[in-house]
Amino acid sequence: MGSVGTSTLNIDARSIVLGSRPEKLKFPISPRVDHADHIVKTALMGHTKLAADHILHPEMRGKLVSVLSSTIRRLNLEFIKAKVLPEDSDEEKKRKVIVRQRCYEVLIELALDLVGMEARWVGFSEEEVNESLNNILSALGDWESIERSELGSALVANAVIGKILSEMKLVRKGDSMLAEMAREIEKELDKDDIVRSFVLSAKRQIQENVYYKMISHGMCKFGNDYALGLRWLRHLGYVQVSTNPVLAAIAYDDNPRLWDDFKEVVKEHPEWLKDPEAYADEIAMEATRVGLMENFYVFRPPFLLKGYTDGMISYQLNPLKAGDAKASVEDAIKFYSRLEDDLKVYDAYLLWGYSEAEERGRPNIVFKVAGSYPAAIEIAERLNSMGMGTNITVVYTVSQEIILGMAEMRGMAKALRKGIPITRVYVTNMGGRLEDHLREVEAENLLKVALRNVSNKEELLRELAEGFGALDKYEKLSNASLDEKISFLCSHSIMGRSLLHPAFIKALAKAGLHDGDRDAIEKDLLKRDKAIAYSGIFVTQRVYKIFFSPENRPKWIEYLQGEYGLTREQAENILNMIDVLPASKRKPIDTLLTLASKNMTHTEFPNHQLKVLNTSRKADFKLIDYAESVMQEYSEELLAELMKRPDFVKAYEIPPDLAEKLKEVGIKGDFGTNGLKVEEWPEYGPCVKTMKQFSEGYIAFRARCVEFVKQVAKELNKT
Repeated sequence: MGSVGTSTLNIDARSIVLGSRPEKLKFPISPRVDHADHIVKTALMGHTKLAADHILHPEMRGKLVSVLSSTIRRLNLEFIKAKVLPEDSDEEKKRKVIVRQRCYEVLIELALDLVGMEARWVGFSEEEVNESLNNILSALGDWESIERSELGSALVANAVIGKILSEMKLVRKGDSMLAEMAREIEKELDKDDIVRSFVLSAKRQIQENVYYKMISHGMCKFGNDYALGLRWLRHLGYVQVSTNPVLAAIAYDDNPRLWDDFKEVVKEHPEWLKDPEAYADEIAMEATRVGLMENFYVFRPPFLLKGYTDGMISYQLNPLKAGDAKASVEDAIKFYSRLEDDLKVYDAYLLWGYSEAEERGRPNIVFKVAGSYPAAIEIAERLNSMGMGTNITVVYTVSQEIILGMAEMRGMAKALRKGIPITRVYVTNMGGRLEDHLREVEAENLLKVALRNVSNKEELLRELAEGFGALDKYEKLSNASLDEKISFLCSHSIMGRSLLHPAFIKALAKAGLHDGDRDAIEKDLLKRDKAIAYSGIFVTQRVYKIFFSPENRPKWIEYLQGEYGLTREQAENILNMIDVLPASKRKPIDTLLTLASKNMTHTEFPNHQLKVLNTSRKADFKLIDYAESVMQEYSEELLAELMKRPDFVKAYEIPPDLAEKLKEVGIKGDFGTNGLKVEEWPEYGPCVKTMKQFSEGYIAFRARCVEFVKQVAKELNKT
């Protein structure tokens, strides 16, 4: 990719670029005279992404070329003035490198906004986008030539592109769609024209991506289940981010600079420094806010451009308080208010010079409410009644999704009657976790049946553990019961996400299942595994059809009008603002078989995105085959096989009282009567497992944050 090291003038451009930090955004803003002046000054403060996003406003339509032409003229002067001279001090050389870095970065970010989905959201014409992009590419090429003539190589250009690509590769340590895009871009870089070749290759990677195509064609909306790489995903058209305590911790691991940002917050709270343990939950909440701020910033443009209907960040409320409606609502209000203060400052820069009638600071947040507790019903209704959206999570069953979706409706109706604009809300379907649970239970049951005919059960289990490569972990369970050992071995973290593991087949054969016939065992397991793989898909389909099928949508609108005294427009608004959110996907079909043009937002792990991307590159793949796939009918045979499992029946059917409620709404169909009841939510297998993971993740992250505050207190005491 070319040299990124030192020059004859002793400039370590790479270290300078990686180490540069932006100035703190301050309010009121220092004087600016026009949009170009604002973009340049904001960029030179180090906020190059914010500066670029300033153009993403409807009032910029028709003015884009002139504003960016003026921006390029002013940046060009700054770039030329930042020539490094032999007599410059080290500090002056560093300052000039950073100026050039920021000039490069803001034009690159502007270019990516223009080639990405953002330009469509704003409504820029193709002509003004192309002319602006050509001007940007010309300027970037000229700057690179200036660098080469002055320094012998494009040191700053190389360092900037290297930084961008390195950040892309960080996502899941390279096991991600974004890292794959970075590798593809890297292959196409021209070392003699690195910045322009980067932009042009990035344009191809964005616009030829299957997600960009799905979103462009209105096939579905998408969100991300990770804290890095969000801006690139926004270019593809993504409009949502999901977080939880585990992901909050990962954000700090991936970006250790967040601890520096959090340190500044800690200094503002002397009460924390005196007794961190007493403020443990508050400390964890603020640490999470700091860790997620970049997420909120990235998705401000779609949130504002789409009238609060997209661009949402899902923040999970304290899982230890999930059963306490009062405490959860209080935490949400506290977090929301602090976030609004931060976003007012950010919006002051983002929206500078645009209509002052436009609201500033409204948080693009939805609170993740754990649907594993009946308290979730009250929490969802109360938060939505204040215009604060919710994302109902830890949800696996049709009954949970309908009951909690209706609670969101009640809250939104109350908000609209007060004139409060409502926010996009979600009802998550954690289909992958349901699938994991069903497969684990299936494996446990099969193994228990097989062990009935085995005299030395411990020997077979030890062999199975060894086959899974987990003997060392298994040996630590010496005091555990037989059932506990079986449960451990059949967990997806040990066995994997398939019943067809060779070691499992071998164990079942040795135990005499199907008379020890491995072929018969494999055929049996394949049938079971395939059915289980569709469990989340079937639940997603049923929920979506109940709420949003062409025949049911008008019935919900009529119900909302009559039940809450709303106008038809208000009722339609409520229904349009509810999305089913398939999550925790395990395989490409979990996405491809549940697409919908309305009321659907998929949230995707980075490695899952890569699987879908690779599937789309197969010769026989036809995207059109998956249009409105959530409404298609899938195998009755697979559904019949799934219905043999009690936990799937609880997920797929509904309880009697909900069946009566659907009849009141006018929803027709036989949805069964054995679905999960509200009082059973906390004890349902997948709910128990997920809440355990979320709670443990929260406790661990909270402990890290408290320990960090203690360290800061020690440092301050020394000074």
